[in-house]
Amino acid sequence: MGDGAIRIEAISAEQTRPIRQVVLRPHQAASELVYPGDDDAESFHLGVMRGDELLAILSMYHQPTPDGTPGWRIRGMASVPEVRGIGYGRKLVEIARDRAWGIERAPIWCNARASAFGFYEKLGFVIVGELFEIEGIGTHAVMVLGA
Repeated sequence: MGDGAIRIEAISAEQTRPIRQVVLRPHQAASELVYPGDDDAESFHLGVMRGDELLAILSMYHQPTPDGTPGWRIRGMASVPEVRGIGYGRKLVEIARDRAWGIERAPIWCNARASAFGFYEKLGFVIVGELFEIEGIGTHAVMVLGA
């Protein structure tokens, strides 16, 4: 039994997949949500937990930016609908940033959905390049937080 307290902790890539599926890619099977780099030595996954319930996720990969600069990539960030807009996503990004920059201070980037542009902009990310479409998912842009 959990005490209901909210905490952020390291989780496995496997633990991220149910929320990846429900929130980000409902048209895909859970088996299709194994992302390249999930199990790399420098990759890590964070989750917002309430007791034993996973509420939000973020995966971070040591991966060059699209222009080839060494960097960190946020991928598969999502929150269950009931907790959106109350700061858990911001906290996940801040903790992931600090952990990544403790290893190597390099730009952090993501392929952000159009609906998340404002969220990332509030955290200091900027859009780099042109908007693009990911089939079945929608409009995206590369967003970067400088080191």
